[in-house]
Amino acid sequence: MDLRETNSPKKWKNRTITASLEFALTGILTAFKEERNMRKHALSAVLVLLAGLIFQISAIEWLFLLLAIFLVITFEIINSAIENVVDLASDYHFSMLAKHAKDMAAGAVLMISGYAVVTGFIIFIPKVWDFIFG
Repeated sequence: MDLRETNSPKKWKNRTITASLEFALTGILTAFKEERNMRKHALSAVLVLLAGLIFQISAIEWLFLLLAIFLVITFEIINSAIENVVDLASDYHFSMLAKHAKDMAAGAVLMISGYAVVTGFIIFIPKVWDFIFG
């Protein structure tokens, strides 16, 4: 390896699309392995997907359901990344700015999770109601 490559600011730059994909998949797997909340979101997603199959939801309902699932998982990954970067930057010393950054990232996950819950209610409450009383 050329010495210029080791000192280059682009030494971590992905050289191929395959490398980019591998890094991205590693990030997703790391989030599932290391983040308890990610596993909870994944379990919730599986249960909701099963409910969608059982209640035979429409194509439009599937689109909103999948959007909600992917948004929650994506926001959780971003939240975890922000927490890791803040911890690294603050060197595990308390900082009010670090606390605010982590709280805001967690708040973003909470907001999108609220959207997911509302979406689920809009889709499933009428179907459950019809199943019970229809």
